[in-house]
Amino acid sequence: MPTPRIVSSRATSALNRRQWLGVALLPLLATASPLQAQTELSDLARIRASGALKVAVYKDNAPFSDGAVTDMQGLDVALAEALARQLGLKLSLLPFDAGENMGDDLRNMVWKGHYLGYGPADVMLQVPADKYLAQKNPQVMILAPYMRQSLVLVHDTRRLASAAAPEDLKGLPLAAERGAGAASVLMGYGGGLLRTQVSIHNTGIEAAQAAVDGKAVAAFVTRAQAEAVLFRNSDAAASFRISKLNFNNGIADTGWPVAMAIKSANKELGQALEAAMKSLRDSGELLKIFQQNGLTLTAP
Repeated sequence: MPTPRIVSSRATSALNRRQWLGVALLPLLATASPLQAQTELSDLARIRASGALKVAVYKDNAPFSDGAVTDMQGLDVALAEALARQLGLKLSLLPFDAGENMGDDLRNMVWKGHYLGYGPADVMLQVPADKYLAQKNPQVMILAPYMRQSLVLVHDTRRLASAAAPEDLKGLPLAAERGAGAASVLMGYGGGLLRTQVSIHNTGIEAAQAAVDGKAVAAFVTRAQAEAVLFRNSDAAASFRISKLNFNNGIADTGWPVAMAIKSANKELGQALEAAMKSLRDSGELLKIFQQNGLTLTAP
């Protein structure tokens, strides 16, 4: 990529409820004793006092977080468990539905929370480590990248031995994920050269599975989706290849780093998560998590 994610915010010229409370409390704060001030907990201490690390993960986002809310599986779920363990905390998983855009997700699951009361979490996984995204969302800190994602072509070598250019796909049945960037790239190439050949599926996993099932010769999906499908179809994997395809449309061939996000004010939590991720990487546990999910651990 659990409960709903969210999509709503209000703009008003008047002070909001929190601001009004702050103004009303100023006289009380001015008279607070040094002892009272000392009892204020830091962000990490507050989380430790709660006993659990709240981690937001996307719903229906195989191979990272998928399945029933009470029994989610996937790489991000395993990573969330490992991070909580590194911090000496229990895991409280907050699965959510994707919003209209990443800004909505960061608002709802990291720094504000849903207007219906769900969230925010202490940390959200599967966040692109993108400079522009960070600049547009100053309320959050994007940190600790743990993988690199990229778009690939997974194809049946019995019907397509190799694919060096998009033109090699002409005339072949293809598959892609509904609403995904991969589908837009595939269908838009060459003014729609391949458009009529593309079948659209609800997820990238389903698109890759269509290729394995013989309903398509190839699927243009993320590497993680392609690897996950071949991992669970090990008997057919030998007949398939994962290839990089250059569409010359400005999309970085190297893919994009994937990280996590926290509230920008939570500096101590950020340091603890960075240290936890380093420990998982150095010990080999992060590699093991990737391998158990059939995925390749690539440098962010």
